[in-house]
Amino acid sequence: MTYTGDVRAGGPSDVRVLEDAEIRKAAVGPGGNNAYLVTCRRSGAQLLVDAAADPDRLLALVREGSGSARLDVVVTTHRHADHLSALASVEAVTGATLAAGADDADAIAAALDRPVPRRLVHGDTLTVGHLVLEVVALRGHTPGSVALALREPERATAPDAVPHRVHLFTGDSLFPGGLGATGGDAERFARLYADVVERVFDRFGDDTWVYPGHGADTTLGAERPHLAEWRARGW
Repeated sequence: MTYTGDVRAGGPSDVRVLEDAEIRKAAVGPGGNNAYLVTCRRSGAQLLVDAAADPDRLLALVREGSGSARLDVVVTTHRHADHLSALASVEAVTGATLAAGADDADAIAAALDRPVPRRLVHGDTLTVGHLVLEVVALRGHTPGSVALALREPERATAPDAVPHRVHLFTGDSLFPGGLGATGGDAERFARLYADVVERVFDRFGDDTWVYPGHGADTTLGAERPHLAEWRARGW
């Protein structure tokens, strides 16, 4: 079936099969948070983006990608509680390494009462089996918010694959229709807008697929015409 990204809490995952990776999306918790499982098709290594809520559902998601429930790393896109309430439980069951943006890691560690061993900065890479994901820092929603960029290879023949296309997991920094909340703070908004423009829109093509922390997916091509509008309105 064709991937749409339309999921709901309590419902099934949506699955996208690429040349070297599988991406699974599930919605969890009362806020309909999105969680994403990225699986290396060659090695079976797995990465979870945002252990937001409902640890049993997230562990079931992990098992969808790996019958042995292998989970190598969990990346928390930012420090807000609704994106990490299942993190301690998922770590305890799977033994996965925890990773988060360096400027949010202390707050996440305090919430968990345990360290966050992998502190991510802009330009870092995460290796998951044969997959390499680039860390894109998008400051503003929180100081340490991060996105992850996975690029498809030049050789891409799977039915839903597109050579060189980027898959971008943005947390709460970029959504269909605008940027993440910055609390009405003009300086925070300006920083987030600048990061999103310079580090995302100026670097990646219109076919880049955006996987946000809540709700429906989008593409950079769908959002690019509205950048000036977002800047003018300030949110």
